[in-house]
Amino acid sequence: MAMNLNAVPTHDMTRAEWLEERTKGIGGSDVGIILGLNKYRTPFELWLEKTGQVEPVEIDNEAIYWGNEMENVVAKEFEKRTGKKVRRSNFMFTHPEIPYAKANVDRFVVGESSVLECKTASAYLAKDWAEDEVPDTYLVQVQHYLGVTGKEKGYIAVLIGGNRFVWKEIERDDELIDMIFKAVKHFWEFHVQQGNPPELDGSSAAEKFLKEKYDRAEKEKQIILPAEYKDLIDQYRQLKADEKLVTTAKKEIENKIKDTLKDAETGTVGDYIVSWKNQSRTSVDSKALKAKFPDIHKEVLKQSSFRKFDVKEAN
Repeated sequence: MAMNLNAVPTHDMTRAEWLEERTKGIGGSDVGIILGLNKYRTPFELWLEKTGQVEPVEIDNEAIYWGNEMENVVAKEFEKRTGKKVRRSNFMFTHPEIPYAKANVDRFVVGESSVLECKTASAYLAKDWAEDEVPDTYLVQVQHYLGVTGKEKGYIAVLIGGNRFVWKEIERDDELIDMIFKAVKHFWEFHVQQGNPPELDGSSAAEKFLKEKYDRAEKEKQIILPAEYKDLIDQYRQLKADEKLVTTAKKEIENKIKDTLKDAETGTVGDYIVSWKNQSRTSVDSKALKAKFPDIHKEVLKQSSFRKFDVKEAN
């Protein structure tokens, strides 16, 4: 399927420049977030990033670092296992008819109309790759790349736990691609371009957004909430009650295990390791500071204001 693609070279981009380029459209890794398949990020957080309200940030942890470092290793192992040859793309592609649909493909397979996506995964996620399984967020990522580039087939190769290699073939699914592009179109045109936030979720990003947008309440101002909020508040109160029960039950189990550990630092059972280790931290004793150095205590006092959320029954 030949397509006249627009392409931006990425070979000489810094990581920051690459992340900034990604804010100009929807990439493959964004699709799982938009469709609610990503366990770590929400559509609201993605909206904040794409609208420039927060800097594009990539999670800086060991898994991301080694995932990037191992990409070439995974690609070479794919070549060994399959006998196929792959080449790095070094471009960020744009769909010729959908200017905000982007694809940053890991590799193209030489002599085929296909792409290769390289991944690493924790051993704890091995079950997600069992038999013919491909995690949903990666499946839609590859289908998005096929939709943008016009390629007919995708491969995904993954190194699991550092010692198990798996590769899988993904056939192009035009019905799924159409569904993906409809979701991408709605997210970009309605939410990003028109500035309409997605439905608020329970993320810290949503909480921060509300705190900054409505940082002060107008004194004694009162409104009538929509009637359907009665059900929401009933749910909220029930969840608060359940939360207390869960917290108590959790603490009861924790105390039972601690009583069994006694002075042991760790304990094992089955596949689990439980630890109860000594830790220390340094903090300022505010009471002692105030008693011994009242002037200094007064100088370092910091007043902060916030809006407290509360629900109670009217008298």
